[in-house]
Amino acid sequence: MNQRLQRLGDQIQRELAVLIRDDVNDTRLTGFVTITSVKVSSDLGYADVYVTVMEPEMNDAMTKTSHEQSLDVLNNAAGFLRTELSHRLKTRTTPRLRFHYDEVTARGNYMMDLISKANASSIGDDTDDDAE
Repeated sequence: MNQRLQRLGDQIQRELAVLIRDDVNDTRLTGFVTITSVKVSSDLGYADVYVTVMEPEMNDAMTKTSHEQSLDVLNNAAGFLRTELSHRLKTRTTPRLRFHYDEVTARGNYMMDLISKANASSIGDDTDDDAE
């Protein structure tokens, strides 16, 4: 990817983060939406936006329904977000937005959580052994 597309992707990422936080007022959008990356096509026709959704309360089972619901909200708001983005960007055309769930980041966070829990339980086991 050339630097021009990378800079445009970075700018879209920053602007969308603000727009989603401030202007998308849909109650179905639960949790904290994080835009992990934006990849702009070479013809500026599309921008693939990769997001993760941090739930207010994570459980051990990764629930896809809330992620899919959040993606539906974002994809339904894509036209509105593109229009607002066109007012903020200094480009001739504004790419169409396609939102995708970033599985890599979500799985990495899930694995880190499991590792932290395992470390915490092993530290608790070590203190029990020292007490004897």
